[in-house]
Amino acid sequence: MDAAKAADPATELAQWRGKIDEVDHEIIALLNRRAGYVLELAPLKRQIGMEVQDAGREEAVLANLRAANAGPLPDASVGRIYQAIMAAMRDLQAEPEPQPRSPR
Repeated sequence: MDAAKAADPATELAQWRGKIDEVDHEIIALLNRRAGYVLELAPLKRQIGMEVQDAGREEAVLANLRAANAGPLPDASVGRIYQAIMAAMRDLQAEPEPQPRSPR
C-alpha cells in the first residue's frame, strides 16, 4: 500500500496547513520588505511634489505581474490581490511621518 494513501487524513491536512502557514510567513515578510521600500520612497515623492497614487505606475506593476504569472492563480485574482496591496502601500505613504514597526 502506498504510504501517502495510508496517511491519516487529519495528519495530512495538518501537514498541508503547516506548509501554507510557512508560505504565509514568507509572504508577510516580503510585504513588510515592500512596505519598508515604500517608507523610504515616500519622502522622495513628497520632495518632488508627486502624488501618493501614480496610476501609470500601478498599471505598469499590474502588467508586469500578469506577464510574470505562470498560474494556477488567474491574472484577475492577482490583479485584485495587488490592488489591495497597492492600496495598503498608498495608505502607508500618505501618513504624515510614517514610522516603521520594530521587528518581532
